Amino acid sequence: MKLFASLDSKDRRLLIGCLVAVLLLAFVTAFLSRNESDDENTVPSSYLTGRHGARAAYEMLQASGYNVQRWEQPLSDLAERADGQTVVIFAEPDQGNVAAEDLKAVRDIVARGGRVLVTGWVGGGLAPDGNVQPPVQFDVACKLMPQGFDPLADSGEVWMVPEAGWGFEHPLDRVQYNCSGTPAIVEYAKGKGEVVWWASSTPLENGSIGRANNLDLFLNALGTRDGHSIYWDESLHGETRTEWFYASGPAMWMLRAGLFAIALLILFSFSRRRGPVRDLPAAVRASPVEFLEALGSLYAEARASATAVDLAYERFRRRMGDLCGLKGAKMSAEELAGALRRRFPQAAPELEKDMADCEEAVSNNKLAPKSALALVQALSRHSELLAAAARTGRAHR
Repeated sequence: MKLFASLDSKDRRLLIGCLVAVLLLAFVTAFLSRNESDDENTVPSSYLTGRHGARAAYEMLQASGYNVQRWEQPLSDLAERADGQTVVIFAEPDQGNVAAEDLKAVRDIVARGGRVLVTGWVGGGLAPDGNVQPPVQFDVACKLMPQGFDPLADSGEVWMVPEAGWGFEHPLDRVQYNCSGTPAIVEYAKGKGEVVWWASSTPLENGSIGRANNLDLFLNALGTRDGHSIYWDESLHGETRTEWFYASGPAMWMLRAGLFAIALLILFSFSRRRGPVRDLPAAVRASPVEFLEALGSLYAEARASATAVDLAYERFRRRMGDLCGLKGAKMSAEELAGALRRRFPQAAPELEKDMADCEEAVSNNKLAPKSALALVQALSRHSELLAAAARTGRAHR
């Protein structure tokens, strides 16, 4: 069987060529696209699935019922809505993206009662009245020792690769964990809010959050779940601001080139001919609405209002006879109404009167169109209500 047999040979070749180009473009785009699972990327972004990414922590919060969302707008906008129920996570901010207005925004968030979790050297500089110090060790995992008496220090066994230290000059700073005598996790109050600083983001990264009690430390640093709104900041992570980041680079240029080529193919295909390739369908002689209007005008001109009622009443009698198990029985309006009342005691009170009026109107050649319309509408209402009652099993048994 020939592929696309309904097309002529030129159109078939053109279409197959387009499909091959699209498949080739998709393959090249997928091959050249960024790999969000790259373990070499050390940014703890909630978008990344590599070893140093933090997507597992973010999706765990969502699955656990936390009110969490990414924040990619200016921090000043977040500071305006912050209150005592606001929690903000700054996981290893990019120093090149931290501006003076960002520092002010973090101070405002804390001043309004918010709680912030900052990590690393740059995070310590972002913290209000921070006392971050150069690290005392590099790229060595450290088992932290609990020092404080707060719930944060009771998280259990915690492992971290410290990237900074914390000074001892501020007596109100509560050291919760240390590494070789150097503070690694610090918590302190500032105004109405709280600041939690980690020496690095290791405990919340994909490759480490499942180690020991790192997850418990992360949850305790955020505080209680109920009533809090958690914002995971991505505005200070440079390029990783949206999911479009993974489509940038060579893949995006290939996609643009492919779209341009497809546009040229479509233009070429359209310009090859101007007229239609198939005959237009024949016009419908009359729509259903036009048919009804024509039928109504015929009844009006013939003054056959009684005939319209007769047709509607006869259809109603047949349908109601079927509902009552009296198919084909010849009954008067009174007899049929009685049968319906016995089977459907909840039928409308005006059922008997409407049926009697219809039976009388059938022989009235001077019946007004408005009266005929009212009777037909009444029959339609009764028919719908009784049919619905029969379907739902509300008939008298």
